[in-house]
Amino acid sequence: MQLHTLTQEQYQEAINTYAETLALEPYQAELVKLQQHLERHKLKLIILFEGRDAAGKGSVIGSVSRYMNPKHYRIVALGRPTEEELTQWYFQRYIKHFPHGGEVVLFDRSWYNRAMVEPVFGFCSQEEHELFMKHVIPFEESLVDQGTIFIKLYFSVSKEKQAQRFEQRRSDPLRQWKLSEIDLQAQSMWDQFTKTKYNMLKNTNHSKAPWHVIRSSDKHRARLETMKLILNQVDYYGKSKTLDFAMNAKAVFTAEQELAIMDKHAAKDLKHKIEN
Repeated sequence: MQLHTLTQEQYQEAINTYAETLALEPYQAELVKLQQHLERHKLKLIILFEGRDAAGKGSVIGSVSRYMNPKHYRIVALGRPTEEELTQWYFQRYIKHFPHGGEVVLFDRSWYNRAMVEPVFGFCSQEEHELFMKHVIPFEESLVDQGTIFIKLYFSVSKEKQAQRFEQRRSDPLRQWKLSEIDLQAQSMWDQFTKTKYNMLKNTNHSKAPWHVIRSSDKHRARLETMKLILNQVDYYGKSKTLDFAMNAKAVFTAEQELAIMDKHAAKDLKHKIEN
């Protein structure tokens, strides 16, 4: 039998991956404690994972849920709405997946499709988009007022890193299933998505459910910071007194901080166009 020999680069990559895996485990153990706390007190937790295609949402969700009790969490990744769902109130298809007491639900994309993907690709009308933007904050406020712990995460990937990940999907037989027609258009529609991201953060950020923006070009850092952020949202029993739960200021931003950064970049781009 022929054995596969690793190159030096592959060997180093394997070592790095193993080290990163070990670094996450103490926080994954804390997530288990958090889940047990939710079960014990019949609390409900919803986490939204939003971001551009290839932002790394799926891999972060996998790391967050890796050691959780599968009886008490669900990952929800909805496809296109059915004909019946198209006739229903927009939020209805999501509500039926909401958690009961003691359960965690992680949405791999959510109702915010109507704030970003749908308007960019023309999957909803302007009126439907405006109605969503008008009603989403009261909807979320009611959700929180009824006792649900609610966390909104937006994963921000660079245009260059997105292109690199698309190429990996295209060339790797194990990842080709991830590549969709929409993915193929994402790079050419980068500016449109940037505009809708800005409008979404500006108009749907509120005190009861603020947006947390996580830089995700570095996957390991995104996983680590996401775990710390989630753990910081709940005062659960048995929280470690030795682990570092401080957020990395270069990786995690409030909506206000992200909007200020985007405004700065937009002004810089405009100045460059005028001067050239």
